[in-house]
Amino acid sequence: MDRLTRAVALASARHPWRTVAGWIVVVAGIFVLAAGAGGTFADDFSSPGSQSAHATTLVTENFPEAAQGTALVVLEAQDGTTLDQDRAAVAGVLADVAALDHVASVTDPYRAGTVSEDGRIAYAQLTLDVPERQMGKPAFTVLSDAVSGMEATDLRVELGGDAVFLNAENKDNGHVGIGLLVALLVLLVVFGTAVAAVLPIGLSLVSVGAAIGGIMLLSGSMTVSVSAIPVAGLVGLGVGVDYALFVVARYRENRAAGQDNGAALSNAMGTSGAAVVFAGGTVIIATTALAITGVGILTSIGLATALMVLSAVAAAITLLPALLGLLGDRIDKGRVVRRHRPAKVPEETVWWRFGHRVSARPWPYLVGSVFVLVALAAPALAMQTAFPAAGDAPAETTHRQAYDLLTEGFGVGVNAPLTVVADLGAPGVDAAGLPGLVDDLASVPGIASVGVPQTSADGDTVVLAATPTTGPADPDTSATIDRVRDVIPGNVYVSGITATTDDLNAQLARTLPLFIGAVIAVSFLLLMMVFRSIAVPLKAAIMNLLSIGAAYGVLVAVFQWGWGAELLGLQGPTPITSIIVVIMFPILFGLSMDYEVFLLSRIREEYDRTGDNTESVARGLAGTGRVVTSAALIMVAVFLSFVSSPVVSLKMLGLGLAVAIAVDATIVRMVLVPATMALLGKANWWLPGWLDRVLPHLAVEGESVHDGSGTPAVPARPGTEPTFDELLR
Repeated sequence: MDRLTRAVALASARHPWRTVAGWIVVVAGIFVLAAGAGGTFADDFSSPGSQSAHATTLVTENFPEAAQGTALVVLEAQDGTTLDQDRAAVAGVLADVAALDHVASVTDPYRAGTVSEDGRIAYAQLTLDVPERQMGKPAFTVLSDAVSGMEATDLRVELGGDAVFLNAENKDNGHVGIGLLVALLVLLVVFGTAVAAVLPIGLSLVSVGAAIGGIMLLSGSMTVSVSAIPVAGLVGLGVGVDYALFVVARYRENRAAGQDNGAALSNAMGTSGAAVVFAGGTVIIATTALAITGVGILTSIGLATALMVLSAVAAAITLLPALLGLLGDRIDKGRVVRRHRPAKVPEETVWWRFGHRVSARPWPYLVGSVFVLVALAAPALAMQTAFPAAGDAPAETTHRQAYDLLTEGFGVGVNAPLTVVADLGAPGVDAAGLPGLVDDLASVPGIASVGVPQTSADGDTVVLAATPTTGPADPDTSATIDRVRDVIPGNVYVSGITATTDDLNAQLARTLPLFIGAVIAVSFLLLMMVFRSIAVPLKAAIMNLLSIGAAYGVLVAVFQWGWGAELLGLQGPTPITSIIVVIMFPILFGLSMDYEVFLLSRIREEYDRTGDNTESVARGLAGTGRVVTSAALIMVAVFLSFVSSPVVSLKMLGLGLAVAIAVDATIVRMVLVPATMALLGKANWWLPGWLDRVLPHLAVEGESVHDGSGTPAVPARPGTEPTFDELLR
């Protein structure tokens, strides 16, 4: 791997303008193709083979009129009046709504009986002229703004329903810019020059832009979640900056050691560049493994994240070497620190001293760090997952206000409607048995009301709505769905957002063990191939699980228990989103491997050179401590910037990733790793002979370019070093 990475990088550096032009052409081509062949984004929460998925397919294929998207126009009388007194105003508003784009019909709340008992609140069902997936977020935003912005005397108008909530566009509050600004400040401190600091951020933005085009193109061949770009972009920004940071830091370190630009670049790409490829490949494998869950939204987010990381890796080994080649000595331009202090030798760094301190007394450090991690992870044992509802949205949004009005006027269950679909063409209930089916549904504990059945034109499919007494995120609603499914015949199915998410959770419960096992097994195998050890990958897997557990624990404490929730702009406790919990696992497992690889590859490099386990750990920490800490700070800054997002799920993801990275780069890499390596000694690098013979070799730390004497090519005097072209040949 190191030779291939070095060859690709040097080829890019030898033809920098061709490389830059190639990137421009490829990115432009991707966006042109995406404009013509891309699709719209939609969330696919269905679970293959589930009741809700079967019901959705049945309605889509046999009763397309009932498959059109719907929303609820919610009306409230103002100033002590009732809607009965404002019939003319209500009729005028509904007529205006019916005239809007994408509105096929609007029901009359008086005829439909959807007026509250006190006459203050009512809702009319709005039917779209297309399925909601075909509309997209921009069209829903226009519709929501138009309805909620309607003015009528003594009348308040809001637009709600699951379709509006799930397709709501979120205002950009500049959180990404904040994260990048912090990253720039960290890079300025690390490198001390403006050019070196700006380069990783610029490269990250280019790679993220290219990947966004790829995700748009992907949406033309499969259903891609509306959350795919935000989630993938969150990861892409972090890894894009970090990967470039690792390479640029090693490149400048080599230059400071006396290597010319060509040798410095070659050695940086053969070491840190190869580690970037390996680390990025691990993240790509882990996120792609989300397809194992069989859940459409997770598969699309996993593939989108994999594309984002792939773009970051490609930029780091092609575009970055080309830019470094073009910059040459100008990489040190724009110095922000007046005095340039010479680099310290390892023995003079705090990392080297700390490594020896931990190695001298490993047990106290091991026990203390494990105690902290277990304490952070403990709340995760009480985790309760659910799916977000409009009631969790910011209070100023129209769908949240509609949710609150509906709850006030009709009870919270109206926000969690169940869709019951009967296939009359299959054995079970027939047309004559529909009244009995309605009675059976109405008698189920937890069902407040059952709507009038609607029959397709061919008479084979019947759809009716059932309203539970409890809300969408309430466990009692799930229990009600189970009771409904117990009483209905075999040709009747239950769907709706709550039923769909219940089926999704059941699907995850079945597939998560395989998914988690696959991610851990592949990561274990790859690390074993690289480091020729059993202990190293085993420790890495355990430590990664501890980091992830700590992140889950913090999420439970902040979101589920509400500790400090107000600081994040929340109004109180909110359930943990099950999808976010799953998405976090492969991302964190892959990102944790980044720091593991960069640290252990340097430790292994020193161990091969000295054979001294303690000294190699100390020198590994000294060689990577500053860079890994800086990379972690950047990643944490980018992730924490998403905590200011108005979307609760993005807040969870940003905080969870930030906590895990902070824990991983400090407690795990700087304390647990040296403590365990000191205790294991030479056993760190033990591998059975038979396994060593059958296991393929995968090198991420190649040998440096040498001058023939066995030492890295540092010139004896100016003018004697190999030229850049000589290195490339």
